[in-house]
Amino acid sequence: MKRFKLALIALVMLINFVVVQPSWADPVKLTETPDYTDVTQAIDKLLKIKQDPNQTAWKPAALEQQLGELNLQKYILESATEWGQCRNETGKTLAVYVHKGKKADQPNTLYYLGNGQVTDDDFSCDGVYLPTGAKVDGFGTTEAPALTAPLAFKVVGGTQLVAKANPDTDTITFNVKPAKVFKVGEGTWSIPNLTQADVEAAKPNAPIED
Repeated sequence: MKRFKLALIALVMLINFVVVQPSWADPVKLTETPDYTDVTQAIDKLLKIKQDPNQTAWKPAALEQQLGELNLQKYILESATEWGQCRNETGKTLAVYVHKGKKADQPNTLYYLGNGQVTDDDFSCDGVYLPTGAKVDGFGTTEAPALTAPLAFKVVGGTQLVAKANPDTDTITFNVKPAKVFKVGEGTWSIPNLTQADVEAAKPNAPIED
């Protein structure tokens, strides 16, 4: 009987460990990242400009729009409980930048995310690679709707980015605006010279949710 009680106690402790252990994991603290520093500094800078009666660099509407976008990024960074994820609903393969969530100092890697896939929540999806020839809402012009050079579309940590196809315009649309856009030679991200056809033909290899 004594052995039975000891075994029962051991089983209860094991169950408690399995159930409670995940709560011991370090929570995501995106307010301690460079993204948060950049966003808060940008907000402070714009607020000072807004308060300057002699400023002419910004039109009021454009200034308010930019402040709104930055405050949304700040809210995401302050409220996110998980690393950023990217969801591909474009009907085609999407190239995404990903790094292991807990390794903030690790350079991101370019992966290929298949249609209908979502990046693994143990990883942080930092943004999307836009190849030459891609048609993206907010980029290009009526005369030249496709990109003539590749770009990197960056989002702040914690963003739940969704890429969809817009059948009316034959473009890709995102649910959030980029925090930054890099051209070749800007920033530290790898921006290879690929075409839309290259990306669509690539075999999906991104870490994804089961």
